[in-house]
Amino acid sequence: MLPRAIRAPLIAALVTALAVTVLPLPAASADPRPEPTQASAAKVAKDRYAIGDSVMLGAKSILKRRGFTVNATVSRQSYSAPGMVRRKGAKLPANLVVHLGTNGTFPLSTCRKLVKNAGPSRKVFLVTVFVPRSWEKSNNATIRKCASSFPEGRVTVIDWNAAARQHPDWLYSDRTHLKPSGAKGFARLIDRAVDSAGA
Repeated sequence: MLPRAIRAPLIAALVTALAVTVLPLPAASADPRPEPTQASAAKVAKDRYAIGDSVMLGAKSILKRRGFTVNATVSRQSYSAPGMVRRKGAKLPANLVVHLGTNGTFPLSTCRKLVKNAGPSRKVFLVTVFVPRSWEKSNNATIRKCASSFPEGRVTVIDWNAAARQHPDWLYSDRTHLKPSGAKGFARLIDRAVDSAGA
């Protein structure tokens, strides 16, 4: 039998060796797909710019995860959009999404001006509104008329009004603002429409 002075260190060494052999594999090996890098996310985000009010604000985080740069704020009126688009200038991404008209009227002249300010090389996506106010119907008519004022393919209408009517459970009791499920539906609708346009 080995002396105790030799036996104890030997046993400790064997235990350590065994412990090393049964260490679990790194968690990353369970999913070999690479994590998206900040550079790739930024590249996607440059392609899509969304302007909206408090409705879009409710879906901001989801839209951002889908590659949109989002400029949405509470109580925004449609008249602010042409100037916002003009100030972006050459920095405006190739695809512009606008969801305004929840908080008041959306004049046809304002709509046409924002599309013109976006420039002929960009695609504009106008999102219809769903709001229990007297201007809902006229604003949606304006959005469609505005889109038809430009060459085919230049302006696309995204019908949020129809989607919201089909899914009233997506909205809070004010029948305007988005629950978490509505935020997902809103973002998915817009994202798919931009994808379908080949953007």
